[in-house]
Amino acid sequence: MKIALTHDHLFQLGGAERVLLELHNMFPESPVYTLIHNPEKAGLFKDLDIKTSFLEKLPFGKNHFKWYLWLMPIAWEQMNFFGYDIVISSSSAFSKGVITPPNTLHICYCHSPTRYLWSDAHNYVEELKQPKIIKKILPLIMNKLRIWDHIAAQRVDKFIANSEFVAKRIRKYYQRESTVIYPPVDTGQFRISLEIENYYVVVSRLRPYKRVDIAIKAFNQLGMPLKIIGSGEEEANLKKMAKSNIEFLGELPDQERNKVLARARAFIHPQEEDFGIAVVEAMACGRPVIAYKSGGALETVIENETGRFFIEQTWECLADTVIRFNRELDQFDPIKIKKHSENFDKEIFQQKINDFVSQSWQEFSGKTLIKH
Repeated sequence: MKIALTHDHLFQLGGAERVLLELHNMFPESPVYTLIHNPEKAGLFKDLDIKTSFLEKLPFGKNHFKWYLWLMPIAWEQMNFFGYDIVISSSSAFSKGVITPPNTLHICYCHSPTRYLWSDAHNYVEELKQPKIIKKILPLIMNKLRIWDHIAAQRVDKFIANSEFVAKRIRKYYQRESTVIYPPVDTGQFRISLEIENYYVVVSRLRPYKRVDIAIKAFNQLGMPLKIIGSGEEEANLKKMAKSNIEFLGELPDQERNKVLARARAFIHPQEEDFGIAVVEAMACGRPVIAYKSGGALETVIENETGRFFIEQTWECLADTVIRFNRELDQFDPIKIKKHSENFDKEIFQQKINDFVSQSWQEFSGKTLIKH
């Protein structure tokens, strides 16, 4: 079987990129097609067979590829998948829009329908730090892209959603059904620590929709220690906002990050995520999660067993929940929390993906998939 993988772009290391890496581990001979690859920011992929688009060769294409938003559909449609039996697209944007031959099965692992075109369309334009003229023109471009994105979703033969939350979005925006297979977490690499220190922790890319600002405002008022792991475009603004009890650790190697996670009193999750791999990683360390009651957290966190929810996405509501949690920390059993996290282990992901690909191929071609 000849299998190709696609991914929107490789310029960062987030949850979607970890899914791609696991897919490649499962299908190691598969090339990875992507718009751009910046090995300085996504070095884990540098030894793979990466095939990039013409966008990478345009001026500032690697670091400012968003300038070429309007060219992305064209770039994907120009990629040739002749000779492949199966294409698996890892998509939260346009990689699902590839044109595959009639005898090629296209499976899309959808992290989300393109957020800035659908669920986050209005916020996306408002939050852009661009001149007013750009904000006037952009909605016109997005309207055309929205039409293309819906058409492109109809080219997919089978959809996989990374959560029930995303499955509902796929149904709403693309009018397509999907099968839920949760992203892989290597729960075995995380350990419960016997030493719990007096701090809370956030692990996140520092982007506006991640709402790390809520956590900072809450802990500014509480005066409790908060460690923030991650980097991103909002880092400078968030640092200006934070008081001395809040520490920015930047990007950390996995081993060091896991140690910080394992010793925290709890993990703070202020955003609405499609799934939220970091939440499961925190639970794999046996640590409870304080999460905004929305999105993927509703599928991973069990109230009063593996964490607590706050119901309003405000710093006041988060601060109140932290205060109450702080009095009741002893009721959370690290062993039970870790055991729950194993429901999202990468071995379960591998088995479900293998079964799904095999069954889909048999339905599509009438042949049995032979695994080597």
